[in-house]
Amino acid sequence: MKDNKFSRRSFVKMSAASMAAMSLPAMTTACAGPQAEGAAAAPAAPPQDFIPAWKPGNADSFTRYFFDSLMIEERFLDSDTPSTKFELFGETFDTPIMTAALSHLKNPNNDGMITYAKAAAECNAVHWMGMGEDEELERIIATGARTIKIIKPHESNDEVLRRIKHAVGAGCFAVGMDIDHAFNSTGGYDVVLGLPMKPKTTAEIKSFVKASSLPFIIKGVLSVSDARKCLEAGVAGIVISHHGGHVPYSVPPLMVIEDIVDAVGGRMKVFVDCGIVSGVDAYKCMALGADAVSVGRHLMPFIPDGVEAVTKRMKDMTAELARIMAVTGVRSLDQMGPTVIHRTIL
Repeated sequence: MKDNKFSRRSFVKMSAASMAAMSLPAMTTACAGPQAEGAAAAPAAPPQDFIPAWKPGNADSFTRYFFDSLMIEERFLDSDTPSTKFELFGETFDTPIMTAALSHLKNPNNDGMITYAKAAAECNAVHWMGMGEDEELERIIATGARTIKIIKPHESNDEVLRRIKHAVGAGCFAVGMDIDHAFNSTGGYDVVLGLPMKPKTTAEIKSFVKASSLPFIIKGVLSVSDARKCLEAGVAGIVISHHGGHVPYSVPPLMVIEDIVDAVGGRMKVFVDCGIVSGVDAYKCMALGADAVSVGRHLMPFIPDGVEAVTKRMKDMTAELARIMAVTGVRSLDQMGPTVIHRTIL
């Protein structure tokens, strides 16, 4: 019987082929039973369990399916209790499960952005911030959260440079840009809350890296091509992300992560966000090459209930990660690897 364990590169090639040959519609059609001779083909439909989440072209639905198609091989002999300690840019954190770069979290009960940051500080986790005013960033930094500020691709590079300078002065841990927010739904340049955006060139990214004394991170990478350009620009890390599926049919981050990790060859940090809802999801990302993961949308329902609720969920996710590390013989994050991952179909 053929071995079902794969190297990083062979796994992703097999995964892509499997998804094409054994796609969700193909499986459901096969499960429907024999078709009467001469009958018209029934339209493909997802399995019953997927119907609530499944929409044609919805990248979030397919990302969830891809996560759930990855199985984990248990390994108990010579195992021991693991450590989830995570080192990034010279600092040590208790977990590789980070918050995501959310924005404008307002609710009737509290200031969501501050609640979110305080929870990250309580967990000793890396915190990310998206859009927001200078004063809000300063309040977030004051919570003690080690914060990475993500800046939109503003049309004005002067505005980008101003925001980089403010992030450095405010005490951010790192800074970066969300490159996938440059275009609107009709292919024109985006406008976000009245602020005009514009796609950036590799040369412009290089100038932003040079202008910052902090590690510079690019969010929204979903291809080897962009990853290599980030290397050329000298960035310190990338976030593999499809921004919550804002482009139809975007590939799941885990479908492309192994090729991206191979392409960058350890010369920058690789993070993943989009669709992570558990420590098991985080484990799968890191087994396939991610240094850490970000969780945003999954945490949002906890924010109205306050810091304690968000903190508990983040710590529970870290505990879920630790359990899977323990039962797969992984004692520390640097021992993660893809050979425990098996590709299957649901």
